[in-house]
Amino acid sequence: RVMKKSVAWLEPYLEAEKAALLDSGNLETQGKILMATVKGDVHDIGKNIVGVVLQCNNYEVIDLGVMVTAEKILLTAREENVDIIGLSGLITPSLDEMVHVAKEMTRLDFNIPLMIGGATTSRAHTAVKIEPHYQHGAVYVADASRAVSVASTLLSKDQKPDFLASLKEEYEAIRVRRAGKNEVKNLIPIEDARANPIRIDWNNYTPPAPSFTGIKILEDIPLTDIIPYIDWTFFFHSWQLRMKYPKILDDEEKGEEARKLYADAQLMLEKIAKEKWLKANAVIGLFPANTVGDDVLVYTDESRTDCLTTFHFLRKQSKQPEGKVNECLADFIAPTDSGKIDYIGGFAATAGLGIDDKVAEFEKDHDDYNSLMLKALADRLAEAMTEMLHVRVRKEFWGYAPDESFTNDELIDEAYKGIRPAIGYPAGPDHTEKDLLWELLDVKNNTGIWLTENKAMVPTAAVSGLYFSHPDSRYFAVGKINRDQVEDYAKRKSMKTAIIEKWLNPNLAYEPE
Repeated sequence: RVMKKSVAWLEPYLEAEKAALLDSGNLETQGKILMATVKGDVHDIGKNIVGVVLQCNNYEVIDLGVMVTAEKILLTAREENVDIIGLSGLITPSLDEMVHVAKEMTRLDFNIPLMIGGATTSRAHTAVKIEPHYQHGAVYVADASRAVSVASTLLSKDQKPDFLASLKEEYEAIRVRRAGKNEVKNLIPIEDARANPIRIDWNNYTPPAPSFTGIKILEDIPLTDIIPYIDWTFFFHSWQLRMKYPKILDDEEKGEEARKLYADAQLMLEKIAKEKWLKANAVIGLFPANTVGDDVLVYTDESRTDCLTTFHFLRKQSKQPEGKVNECLADFIAPTDSGKIDYIGGFAATAGLGIDDKVAEFEKDHDDYNSLMLKALADRLAEAMTEMLHVRVRKEFWGYAPDESFTNDELIDEAYKGIRPAIGYPAGPDHTEKDLLWELLDVKNNTGIWLTENKAMVPTAAVSGLYFSHPDSRYFAVGKINRDQVEDYAKRKSMKTAIIEKWLNPNLAYEPE
């Protein structure tokens, strides 16, 4: 658990004692660790928790914040003579940025360990993509609970050599296994995959028309309307307490801490709503649409003469057992040759407007706990608002399920008709499609949400995606794809194949040239 404010209150006295020890030459910390969220990424809750845990264990932590360039990370590391560099990231483009930092560390003759963490990172990615470029220790750290033991081992003259040697063997074994898998062998040509789509009988289905087409802006949504839709399970996950709510509250091992966190969260939510710490804005759009192949044409109106934009989707390309299909999100929209007018929706929502000022207040007061609590709750409120808006879309704005009635648990379990896949996630892994959504909905002007160069959303407490209404629509993962689909996709998007390969790197079943 993160230090309470009472501990932070002691920090000035601890700093004074530290200064006195420094003057006398008797100051000893466990080591100095530089931490940063890499360029283009803005997510920092996990990194901040790790930082506080390390500080509580007598490590000196230099936190450079978010969207930090490789140049700044390495320049600061040299200037501060740090013992370890820790990199964090949430979105998939951050993986390439971590590889870049590792390469730069080699080029600049660094020899200190590199710790890798964040939701999008993995042991396999570290082994296959990062460690080969840096020979002085690239260590994947799964969560905050392991950070201290890993740092301690890396800074131990006795333990470090054996640990890194063992890690090198483990990573090499992962690379050998990956190479032996021959992922391309498990894929089929993209044309064969397209011949095995989700088959919908469009002759006997009429897509429901929404109550309006175009854009609807929702400003300053009351937070009290959003709070009932919070998924508390993922709130606890953000604090590294991984168990389903409400079961976690009665757990023998985690229950006491979970109950304290939950009580503190309720108190803060009350303040957030009453004192308007945060502002919630959203924009949704509903438009006539039809598919051409794996693309969805979005029209200005039902005449379907003028096209506003085209969304591009990827298709699952792995071999499927008998009776299984190669899904693509475009399968859920009626094709142009069906003669049916279908529709697609888009949305962007944030509950994080105003958060920076309040976080700055907490941090000025050395209150890491409440700073992290506010960020965690803002994230949950953004997700909850997305759930609430989807209910309104189904019952009111699109109106294809006007009589639905679900509990919050049923909503979390997705018992309803239709889906809202987020762009950049398994069913549609290309983050660059966000640019099309931002233009279509004028997201920045209508909500205040903007995109970094790596397509992370700012404020971080934000969610965006698309709406599909067909009752057969479902979530799936595109998974690994082959060069033929990538080249076809690049052509459809009028982008260079190498650029597409960069954005889709985690999905590639081959090594780009």
